[in-house]
Amino acid sequence: MKIRADVAELLRQGHSNLAIARETGAAPKTVAACRQALGIPPTRPGRHKGSTLNSRFQERTEPLPDGHMRWTGYRTNNGTPSIYYGGHAVTAGRMAFLLRWDREPVGRVKAGCDMHGCVAPDHVLDQPMRDQLSATFAAIFGQVAS
Repeated sequence: MKIRADVAELLRQGHSNLAIARETGAAPKTVAACRQALGIPPTRPGRHKGSTLNSRFQERTEPLPDGHMRWTGYRTNNGTPSIYYGGHAVTAGRMAFLLRWDREPVGRVKAGCDMHGCVAPDHVLDQPMRDQLSATFAAIFGQVAS
């Protein structure tokens, strides 16, 4: 059997048959046959133990100009960007907030920039942060108007 070099390399790196098929365009059955021919055991279902919140977040986002970030991963039935992590569903905004601020957000997480749905960690704010920002703007613009 002739085994493509790119498929063999991905198999040796520990990728699943389906992931390799998606990346290389090879049929999943062909990848499985290559795996067997090379004597590489099948991957176990689920996430690898080394999978971190940051790596899972990065796998499901796309950087955009001006530091914005678009969610490319799973969305719930109502369109909320979400992922299962640690045994429960976590919104993309909450993940971004945890990555940036290293604490649980208070209230709902929203983008503080002008891009609707932005999940860039530097752009997300929780309720106390939005309240503080509003108070600061009110103080500044209140003084200017006087």
